[in-house]
Amino acid sequence: MNLSTSQITDTKFRKIAKKIVSEMKRLEVPGVAIGIWNKGREHTAGFGITSVEHPLPVTPDTLFQTGSISKTFTGTLLMMLAERGKVDLDAPVRKYLKDFKLQDEEVAKKVTVRHLLTHMGGWVGDYFNDFGNGDDALDKMVKDIAKLTQVQPLGKIWSYNNTGFNIAARIIEIVTRKPYEQAAQEMLFDPLSLDMTFFYPSDILLTHRFVVGHTKVKGKVQVARPWAIGRAGNGVGGVVSTVKDLLKYGRFHMSSGKKNVISGKSLRAMRVPQADAGPRGMMGITWFIRDAGRFKVYAHGGATNGQQAYFFFIPDKDFACAILTNSDDGGIITAEMFGLVLETYFNVELPSPEPREVPLVELKELVGRYKIGTECFDIKVKGKYLMYHHIPLGGFPTPDTPPGPAMPPMRFQFYEKDKLIGLDEPLKGALADIIRDEQGRVEYFRVGGRAHKKIK
Repeated sequence: MNLSTSQITDTKFRKIAKKIVSEMKRLEVPGVAIGIWNKGREHTAGFGITSVEHPLPVTPDTLFQTGSISKTFTGTLLMMLAERGKVDLDAPVRKYLKDFKLQDEEVAKKVTVRHLLTHMGGWVGDYFNDFGNGDDALDKMVKDIAKLTQVQPLGKIWSYNNTGFNIAARIIEIVTRKPYEQAAQEMLFDPLSLDMTFFYPSDILLTHRFVVGHTKVKGKVQVARPWAIGRAGNGVGGVVSTVKDLLKYGRFHMSSGKKNVISGKSLRAMRVPQADAGPRGMMGITWFIRDAGRFKVYAHGGATNGQQAYFFFIPDKDFACAILTNSDDGGIITAEMFGLVLETYFNVELPSPEPREVPLVELKELVGRYKIGTECFDIKVKGKYLMYHHIPLGGFPTPDTPPGPAMPPMRFQFYEKDKLIGLDEPLKGALADIIRDEQGRVEYFRVGGRAHKKIK
């Protein structure tokens, strides 16, 4: 059975839970689980159902796909190998993958492990493919990445790059001489007692309660298929876990390390800013670093086919939070809860930029089509607003996956020079920025963490 919000005794946690339940109803999100670690105590709850087709109550022990939170596991594994002297983050990828190829040979020669872990590679990052469930899946995927276009110069512009983590995961395989999943199990999951954390195609997860993803088609909530992202993507977004295990993982990252696993020094090194991620704050080794009043928050989100997740921790406060949802619209809830949790527990209100009107000529400068990988949109002008028109291309979780429904048109408005904010859901409050070339012309529109190149 789900926990009723009236049964929650902790007043702060109850406030968060009530808001989650009301937003689930408004957005028609079938299921959400939340976990908070605060002052040495764990608070967890599950709401709604696992599937609209075969409903079971969501509990704190229900498994969700964590999506790109998985990248932090890959980064942690590489930091462990770096600490043991088996990987040099500043060595070229080719030190480990001798036959590594990219479309741009100069980039293939120079790209380092650190570039991969900080999204600074510059080639198309949103490319997904399924090479089956064999131990060679990741090797095949990395060879397939060789055909992807170089969109930005290496190391110059921060732009979220999924495929960099296919490569990072493959390095782990080469160095450990084990499949990625086995390395993660032996080096991290087992030592940390993450007993409810799995990778597909292991079928152990099917013996526990798990959710399926959901999407809206013509206003109707339906199950999103396929369920799995494909084995080649496990180091990118394949971790399946519970809010309880994620809180355990968060406590580990805030700790002074664990003997025979990793030192506190290496864990802290992952939280040192490496690159400017624009409106998203700073980028550490896989962690997003955000200022929240008097302290820093370290975070990562995740999105798979019909599932949205968010995880963050605050070492200064010994605080961690995990929110897992089984709907595309769950991302609206995770974004709202981030702000509400900070406000409720720490009395910190994240400032929202104030939109302002700019001359029409400044708006018209941005009109055009922007694309990177599977992401594409048109920018048009309507009155005093820029209008974002989403163009779904498909391609997730495989290149031949047909496009899903387009997001509704959304308004964007400037709040500073070359910085914009989204005014409508699902990108309400999303921050974007413009990156110009040396002549001052608009070259990229960066939103959702991707620097989309202006193509017409």
